[in-house]
This record gives sequence, C-alpha cells and structure tokens, in this order.
Amino acid sequence: MQGDRPLKILLLAAECVPFAKTGGLADVAGALPKALKALGHDVRVAMPRYGRIDPTQFGLQEVLPPFPVPMDSRTENASISRATIGDDIPVYMVENAKYYDRDGIYMYPDDAERFIFFCRAALEMLPQLGWQPDIVHCHDWQTAIIPNWLETVYRDHPFFARIASVYTIHNLAYQGIFGYRVLEIAGIDEYGFMYHPEMADLAEVVDLMARGIYFADAITTVSETYAKEILTPEYGERLDPILRERRDRLFGILNGIDYDLLDPATDKYLAVNYDLERLDQRVKNKLALQGEANLPQDPDIPLIGMVSRLNDQKGFDILGEVVDHILDLDVQFVLLGTGDQHYHEMFLKITQAFPRKAAVFLTFNAGLSHKIYGGVDVYLMPSRVEPCGTSQLIAMRYGAIPLVRATGGLADTVTDYDPRTGEGNGFTFHNYDRWALFATVVRALETFKYKDIWRKLQLRNMQADFSWDASARKYALVYQRALELAQRPAGAN
Repeated sequence: MQGDRPLKILLLAAECVPFAKTGGLADVAGALPKALKALGHDVRVAMPRYGRIDPTQFGLQEVLPPFPVPMDSRTENASISRATIGDDIPVYMVENAKYYDRDGIYMYPDDAERFIFFCRAALEMLPQLGWQPDIVHCHDWQTAIIPNWLETVYRDHPFFARIASVYTIHNLAYQGIFGYRVLEIAGIDEYGFMYHPEMADLAEVVDLMARGIYFADAITTVSETYAKEILTPEYGERLDPILRERRDRLFGILNGIDYDLLDPATDKYLAVNYDLERLDQRVKNKLALQGEANLPQDPDIPLIGMVSRLNDQKGFDILGEVVDHILDLDVQFVLLGTGDQHYHEMFLKITQAFPRKAAVFLTFNAGLSHKIYGGVDVYLMPSRVEPCGTSQLIAMRYGAIPLVRATGGLADTVTDYDPRTGEGNGFTFHNYDRWALFATVVRALETFKYKDIWRKLQLRNMQADFSWDASARKYALVYQRALELAQRPAGAN
C-alpha cells in the first residue's frame, strides 16, 4: 500500500449540517469531509433524506432511480439524491418515504429498521455509482452494522472485499440496543448473537455499537482522554471488556470546530464584532447580553455562562447542589438549554431567588448561544462525562475562559491556570464533587479581578488552533492504519 496516496472515503452518518442536526455528530459530518478534501482526499457523505430536508432549498438531484434493498426476506426500494457541501463534496441522500418522511429524525419505534435500511442502501448504491471507496467511515450506533456486514454478508463480494471500515464512537452511552428481530432485518440472523465471556448480556440482545467496535478495522473516539477512559468500568458503559480487547485499534482524535462559521470577527449574532486586535470591543457584547437577560449592566461583575443539555452527564447534579452558594458571590449567571424537567424547575426557582443575578432560557436559540459565547467571562462545563466537548472550544475562540471538570475532551483542551508560572488557559477540577466545583469558581472569580492576567488568558485561547485541519490529518493516518489491518492475512494479529 502506498503510504500517503489520496484515499476515497465514504462517511456515513445519521445527520449532517446543514441538512439535519440534533447534536455534535452533524457538525463532524459536515466539517470533517471539508478538511479531508483540503488534504487531497476524495470524500463523500451518505445520510438519510428526512422529510424536513427541502429538495429545492438544497438543490437535490436524483442520481439513482429506485432500486431494491434487501430487508429480511423482502426488499424495499431506495432512490438516491445528491446535494453538496463545501467545495462540491457530494452528499448522497437515501430516500424512502415510509422510513424518512416524518417530522423528526430519531425516537421512532422502528428506528433500528430505518437505519439498517439507510446503511444497506448506502452500500448497495456504490457499485451502481461506479465509485469504490477505500474506507467507509461509520459514526455512532445508527451505522454500526456496516463493519459487521463487511465481515459477513459482503465478505466475499469482489466490490467490497478490500474496503476497510473505521467506526467512530461519539458517545458510548447511546449504543442502539434491540432484540433478535434486528438480526433478521439485517440479514445476519444465521450468525446469531455475539458472545463475550465478560459480557453475558451480549448473548441476549443486539447491541449495534458493540458490533461496530468488534468488527471495525479501526475504532476512533472523539478525544484522547475519552479513548483511555472508556477502557475502564467507570466510563465503559458495559463495553469496556470488548474495548480493552480492541485497544490496539482504538484511537482518540479530538473534534475540531469550523473556524469559518465560528468567528467573533464576522459573527452576525454579536452586538459588536471583535478579534485579537479589537478585544476591547468584546465588553460591549457582555453589556448587550446582560441587557437581554435583564441583569444589571456592569462590566466589572463577572458573568458565568452555559449552553448545554440539562442532565446529570453535564454536571447539573453537582451544580444544583452549589449554585445558590455561587450566586451568593459577586457574580452573574446565564444559562441556555433544555433537558430533564426537574432541572427546568430547579433553575426557575433559582431565577426567582436571585432575579438580579441569574437568567435562564429553557429553549434552544442559536443566536443567543453565540451571544453567550461572545459575552460571558467564564464558560462553565462541570461535566461528569464529556467525550469531546466543543462548547469549550467555541468559548475559547470567542474569548470566554473555560471552567471545566478535567474529563474526556475537556482534559485534553483546558489546562488549569497556575498563578505561579502564568501557564494554563482556564480553570479545572478533578473530583466530581460540588465543593471542588465551588472552589474552582472562587479561584476563577479571584483571577478575574486581575484584568491583565485575564486578558492574557483570553488572547492565549483566541490564538489557539482547534480547527479541523489537525484532526483531519490524524484521521487520514487512522484510515491508512485501517487499510493495513484489513489486508492482514487470516490469523494475523
């Protein structure tokens, strides 16, 4: 195999910006192909064509008329439409009204069948398009069946025999667990359940993510620290035994952010644009955010912000135990997000108790999220689990100083400020404990009083490079490794 030759890569994901998004997966599916193409690779994307995707808006063109897709003992028809992202990168959309002409994307009783159909159609379209990838890059449980297929039903198919698979875990907690019927739908019931001596339940359910991990030629997850954490029972979500077995194929690659879309110098949502040379202008965004949140407009009061799902994984249980103590300090707090109902109720009570210090927006609002990144002084992420985290990267890009628990991607991107040496770019704590969080908030607020130090932290973060270029180069190396592993002779380790 030639070491650095351009590769042909098919990236499969259940969502991709700008067409459909519920979380960070869509950002990765939209941004990584652009960075890979900039490196010279031929990269294409496949996703379902959901009912919410307007063919006229995105200029969809049919490239394959309806063709049969095997589903259990029957077939279902799929057609393929084509859109583009970036520099004319093809996005193939699998169309089937029965499966995808719905209001939402997920949370339907037939989700397993819907995404198995998408995956099968995406593979079946390739010979018809006359395009043979070197790599199929699968993301999360919705596409995890593909590495399994490449080692079973497609193993002896000459078109697919030399294709290597890479499987990316975005969050190990969401595994796609179903019953035996899924094996029949996927056409692999003859192979039965998986078996692992340390994971007895694998012989009783179909865990699609487990299959992706087991059969993929290479496995990635979204930060180096998370790649180590998921090898332990604490973070492994019951899959740590199989991950430890496959650790020689497991790589952590930090997600990037799109610096073209996320730029305080051009962001249309900000009251005032700014950059490294115009950092003094940033305070006007703080004053505007305070005004929108009905908080006293005072540049000297430290403003803490969050944009987050409201659940235990994001650290809201320990924050809830100490938020009243934080708000007893000379500080303001603004929160944007939705999640568990008891956290909605908790924060509404907080705003009633501290109407001049706390503002909560229980919704999702893209414009307001940008205003928070561009206006707050401290960006808070006390996560219990954070595979990668991109919010801290956006906050740093916008000159907000991150305060995080050192886990997953947060540990890889935020280093604790040391007043003795002046090193660090934020504030971190390790123990998942309310008082560890509180003490770190106090440290940050004390540091905020020293404007010269704070400005140095802001400049340091705004100059950091968390663009997709470095991540794409690491993915290209993993693709090469996957090809090497896929071509090993039988019996080789």
